[in-house]
Amino acid sequence: MARIDFNRLTWFRMVAEERSFTRAAAKLGVAQSTLSHTIRQLEAQMGIRLLTRTTRNVAPTAAGERLLQTITPRMAEIEDEIASLMAFREKPSGSIRLTLSDHAFHSIVWPRLKPMLREYPDINVELLLDSTFRNIVEEGFDAGVRLGESVEKDMIAVRISPDWRLVAVASPAYLAENGRPEHPQDLVRHACINMRHETAGGLYAWEFEKDRQALRVRVSGQLTFNDSYVMIDAAVSGYGIAYVPEDIVIEQIAQGSLTQVLDDWSPFFDGYFLYYPSRRQNLPAFQLVVDALRHKVQPERR
Repeated sequence: MARIDFNRLTWFRMVAEERSFTRAAAKLGVAQSTLSHTIRQLEAQMGIRLLTRTTRNVAPTAAGERLLQTITPRMAEIEDEIASLMAFREKPSGSIRLTLSDHAFHSIVWPRLKPMLREYPDINVELLLDSTFRNIVEEGFDAGVRLGESVEKDMIAVRISPDWRLVAVASPAYLAENGRPEHPQDLVRHACINMRHETAGGLYAWEFEKDRQALRVRVSGQLTFNDSYVMIDAAVSGYGIAYVPEDIVIEQIAQGSLTQVLDDWSPFFDGYFLYYPSRRQNLPAFQLVVDALRHKVQPERR
């Protein structure tokens, strides 16, 4: 069989991923008729049907899906190597996509990226904020940020934060009216501000620990969010008890708008880690992002 044209494989990959000749043609900057003709040539050359076409959509056949899974990682490697070669220019450049939570973004990532991005204006960064455990390879991300306990074993992981903990807080007015919980199980009798765990789809069970005794408490209340900062506002407004990262309520506790409860039951969690597949580490632009985010242990004061 004659050698397969690389461009035909690239165009097939675009159609298969977009599930549309129209969208694929727009992204490639070619006429839809040209794209359709090229795919038919590829199918004729290989002697198999790669795409199923209907009036509404396009989908890979079993053979097409196998071809897509075969060429996608190899094309990604080629794209990375080309990007690495281009990075030998005087100024590092490139596009980096990260997925992370709102807390990781506000507390760690954005404060450290800001000065680096001013120094390297040719580096473009796209940040997707959510709490979903995404497959960064399949979804086209260069890296993600998770707590250390959640990082897959086959990924390179770089610590970007110290360990931290969640704390239970409520407004003084709420506690004056409803009493102060002395044990995590007391929370079932309180109005609590819930957190929706997007990956599992369920509500987060609050995790406590004291004297090696671990407890998970499922709470209830009028409000449920998937954003820690909105939960804080609701707690300040007296809607109940919230369980949120300690570092983002320090100011409210100091000002007296929130009161911390169950302090001795609040355990520390593994800090945040930047995780990524090994093939990303050779790109200079990506390495600058890693270095900017890397956690640096402060020397102890004497």
